[in-house]
Amino acid sequence: MNHLPDLVHDLSLILIAAGVITVLFKFLKQPIIFGYIIAGFLIGPSFPYFFSITDANSVKTWAEIGVIFLLFSLGLEFSIKKLMNVGGSATVTAFTELPIMFGLGFFTGQLLGWGNVNSFFLAGIVSISSTSVIMKSFEELRIRGRKFVSSVYGILVVEDLVAILLLVILTTFAVTKTVEGAELIYAGMKMFFFLILWLVSGIFLIPTFVNYMRKVLDEETLLVVSLGLCLLMVVLASNAGFSAAFGAFLMGSILSETRESERIIQLTKPVRDLFGAVFFVSVGML
Repeated sequence: MNHLPDLVHDLSLILIAAGVITVLFKFLKQPIIFGYIIAGFLIGPSFPYFFSITDANSVKTWAEIGVIFLLFSLGLEFSIKKLMNVGGSATVTAFTELPIMFGLGFFTGQLLGWGNVNSFFLAGIVSISSTSVIMKSFEELRIRGRKFVSSVYGILVVEDLVAILLLVILTTFAVTKTVEGAELIYAGMKMFFFLILWLVSGIFLIPTFVNYMRKVLDEETLLVVSLGLCLLMVVLASNAGFSAAFGAFLMGSILSETRESERIIQLTKPVRDLFGAVFFVSVGML
């Protein structure tokens, strides 16, 4: 008898649990994202009274892919031009909100008696929002087309950039109890170079290529090319020290400048929904 890989077993369990719970939550008129998290808890290792997954590491890989496609989809609906339009207000708002939340997080850690290092990490956690959760929540509420949503997404982009610098600061501080200025400058220079690459690719290179090849891009080819470009940017971002989700968002925003952006959105929506469900279920498993 053929041996069924654990990954297939786990994926079937994830999707069945997610399907049953989300139907129930639809009936109860509750947020689907909450249903996914409950489903993950029920089939996760912390709840031994039900069927459980067998290969947690593989599920983490699927979840990482889910974040990639969620942020790629967000980028497709949030072009470079939109970012430029809300860039000023989003930056001012983000740099007003971030110090306040960081201060509240650090003060809370001190009240709990956690010490400076743990308090700094708590401050970093509470000062950065989850782009994927907010995106899914807006979608469920059917408010993604409203004007203020663009500003929120702009703030999230600024937060993601700040998060990269925060990771450098916090990881260095945790080990040496000091902040290495040279390493921080190096991280800032890498970010600047990557953003220049994004702007050049988004304005000149990739949109020109896709628009030129649109006559030969049927649905299958367009889907393969789009996801291939997305994963290519993910690899480049990861090698540069940035998050995979950040790279996926950048490629989505680049492809949103092409004439095929609407087709790409429609073609990638099922992929996003599938892997997005796996991601939110995996959060519940934790």
